[in-house]
Amino acid sequence: MSHAQDKRRALTPEALSMMDTIARTGSFAAAAREIGRVPSALTYSVRQLEDALDVLLFDRSSRQAVLTAAGQELLVEGRRLLQELDAVANRVRRIATGWESELTLVIDDAIARRALFDLMEAFYAERIDGGGPPPTRLKLRVEVLAGTWEALLHGQADLAIGVPAQQLPSSSIHCEAAGELEFAFCVAPHHPLADLPEPLSAGQIAEHRIVAVADSARLLAPMTVGVLPGQDVLTVPTLATKVEALLRGLGCGSVPAPMVRRHVDAGRLVRKATYEGRRAGKMNYAWRDTGHAPGKALAWWLDRLRSETTRKALLEQHEGLLL
Repeated sequence: MSHAQDKRRALTPEALSMMDTIARTGSFAAAAREIGRVPSALTYSVRQLEDALDVLLFDRSSRQAVLTAAGQELLVEGRRLLQELDAVANRVRRIATGWESELTLVIDDAIARRALFDLMEAFYAERIDGGGPPPTRLKLRVEVLAGTWEALLHGQADLAIGVPAQQLPSSSIHCEAAGELEFAFCVAPHHPLADLPEPLSAGQIAEHRIVAVADSARLLAPMTVGVLPGQDVLTVPTLATKVEALLRGLGCGSVPAPMVRRHVDAGRLVRKATYEGRRAGKMNYAWRDTGHAPGKALAWWLDRLRSETTRKALLEQHEGLLL
């Protein structure tokens, strides 16, 4: 048997999954407990993999499971291969039944959770042949700005809701308009900008810290919105944490108007007009065009998204649920 065939035999899904588990848990002992094997057996399997590939995958000088550069590369590529294997299995099941075994939804953080959960509730309430709910498992991801596109482009999601309309990353992506999302520039009542006459100038805003949500893209170029040159920035992970920072007077910033309407009405935040005038962004929903008819689960969601009422709710119904 050739050395190339030895390498192929070593790179099994089980071996790649083992690498992922060791890296995720941080130690051979923890990984062995999760997999249900003794640590010595796991160590032996890693050494067999290293021998077959003729590389060191873990740094032996460390007490923890520290990957070498080669090990890190195998981990990244192995995860990608496992995702592709899952995609093949999902496609086979979809062809057989018409329903996907799993459907991953990725939403931008600006999408209203209440409306989204209403849709998921309706999906699970569907009754198909035999009277049971759809067999498709739903998986939800929440991303920010370019991170939403990235999840769709790299096959980590089947349907993206709330992607910026100005980005058209690939001819294999089909986009439809979701609607317009208005943004409100807000500060706490005790913030220095609260009592200044409107509209606020760029110079006035630049003198104060802005609260920005970090773009969650890992591979695509991240987007930065609303930060002025030289301005102090407090970066937070979600819009909910941005609203909390604004309420505490830690900075200023723009957020989707429906998300803070109740705070503005109650006087907890002050909405200020700025030099930019009215700010609104056009939002899309998008899915990958494979050249084949969508599976039944994706078709169900696309059918619901054709409703203007549903699309409007996804942009505006923030009351009662902020995740």
